[in-house]
Amino acid sequence: MGSIGNEHTRYQGIPETTAELEWADLVTIDLSQFDLPNGKQKLAAQLKHAISTVGFFYVINFGLTESEVDEQFALAKAIFDLPDDEKQKYRVDSSKQGFFGWKPRGARKQQHGLMDNLELYDDPKWNDIYKDVARPLPLVDAADRAESFQRHMSSFVLKRLLILCAIILELPDEEALWKMHDYESRSQCHLRYMLYHPRTPKELDIMKEHKIEHNVYGHTDFGSLTLLMRQPVAALQVRPYGESQWKWVKPLRGSITVNVADTLSFLSGGYLESSIHRVVLPPEDQRDLPRYGVIYFSGPDDDTLLKPVKSPLLERVEVQGNNKRAMPPEGVTAAEWVRIRFESIDANYANNKDNKVMVRNVEVPSYA
Repeated sequence: MGSIGNEHTRYQGIPETTAELEWADLVTIDLSQFDLPNGKQKLAAQLKHAISTVGFFYVINFGLTESEVDEQFALAKAIFDLPDDEKQKYRVDSSKQGFFGWKPRGARKQQHGLMDNLELYDDPKWNDIYKDVARPLPLVDAADRAESFQRHMSSFVLKRLLILCAIILELPDEEALWKMHDYESRSQCHLRYMLYHPRTPKELDIMKEHKIEHNVYGHTDFGSLTLLMRQPVAALQVRPYGESQWKWVKPLRGSITVNVADTLSFLSGGYLESSIHRVVLPPEDQRDLPRYGVIYFSGPDDDTLLKPVKSPLLERVEVQGNNKRAMPPEGVTAAEWVRIRFESIDANYANNKDNKVMVRNVEVPSYA
């Protein structure tokens, strides 16, 4: 990876905020326990509690060193440090490479003359289907490690978590959900390198005047599970199920922050609920820091039908979800759901909320 590997910036070395914040009480799933006798069952019980209260949890001992994670943050910085005219070659264009590629900050209008402050690069899976996707030079130079990282997030972390979800649902085949997430198949799984640029003094004045706290409105994610690695900059908030108050999600060193997303919610008949979260301005002592993140967005194979799996638990228990979101109509696939949600993002930013969507002429309400 050239200078990236030599630089090895310690992205976790940022001082934590000293602000008094109300942190969400999240369960920690220790994957080192997974292969121990009765380990999966114990972890599944822990996870069941987590997903019944808030839909967010931490994962530790996930098979990667801090150095390997830091290298991905350095790669993110190398991508975003490229000149804009170079990054423009990889601009998201749904007519060419789907929803993957680079999005500059300020691409989406918000209220009161504000623009979004999120820059990102969505990197598709490193498999034969996406082998011809054009990638920025830092990724090309780091191809072996970038692929290895993505495959580990899928085959080690995601696989174990989906097995735990299958145990919760009492599925006869513990790998039933995992088998819907074939790394070699076409899907919307991808690794996101992201950068929240600090707001300018003028933007902060506008936000203060209009009592705007957040950079990204309350929303749910589109896929199965979202696996987030982030710096210790406080900015993520979650709304626990059935509550109206937002709580901060503490950056826990050496962990992945995980949340349940839409398609896994649909596959479980609403039993595993998408979690509502948002990104807000960091506390005063961290407000001038750029906030990098590395996220693995998982999702089932594109042609997966979004209908509940056959589950003894679902047959026995009436699902009364806190968020009361309707299922998409029969026949909708994972790829179609992502496309519809993706196409609603500009409107969501424009009116500062996660809007309902129309799916095959059927209205599917928003959670948030």
